[in-house]
Amino acid sequence: MTKALTPAADGIVAALLTPVAKATDEPPLLALAVGTLALGTMLRKPAMTRTGARMLASHLLATGMKTVLKASVDRTRPNAEDRGAHLAKGSGTDDTDRNAFPSGHTAGAMAVARSVAHDVPAAAVPVQLAAGAAGAAQVPRGAHHATDVAAGAAIGWLSERLASWAIGTVDRYVEKRAEVRAEAEAEVEAGAHPS
Repeated sequence: MTKALTPAADGIVAALLTPVAKATDEPPLLALAVGTLALGTMLRKPAMTRTGARMLASHLLATGMKTVLKASVDRTRPNAEDRGAHLAKGSGTDDTDRNAFPSGHTAGAMAVARSVAHDVPAAAVPVQLAAGAAGAAQVPRGAHHATDVAAGAAIGWLSERLASWAIGTVDRYVEKRAEVRAEAEAEVEAGAHPS
């Protein structure tokens, strides 16, 4: 599939898909996550704040996993001059212009999309379709093999699941602390005003 689509990397298709790819790069996705977190905090909207935190945590986890894999798996991009060649072991993250596996754009886009879908179910289908389209665009651009994109999507999914577990754990801890505090305050109040 990659070989069939890679010739498009030199044409108009790649030029049209490049803005989509740029939108799912690390800085724009981080800005979106931090912006959502900050806006939710400023507007005092806990649901929006939680979504921003989930987006940020998921994206950071996806970026970390992607970075580790790029340093471990050496495969050139389909559009590289030395197409099909393998990189020297360990050259992964130092030469990301040539290292293809996994797709970081797809990992980040899927992590952020799944985070939004988790908190805003009505947006689940459109945001996940957009993330999938952004990942799929990497193949005709010649930036990634189809397996790079699939691995990136899996990393994004796993990152959101891990971030959601961590956020859920923190939420339960905070709720439990609030309950304990409320019970302690009720006991103090009852002791101050015995009937």
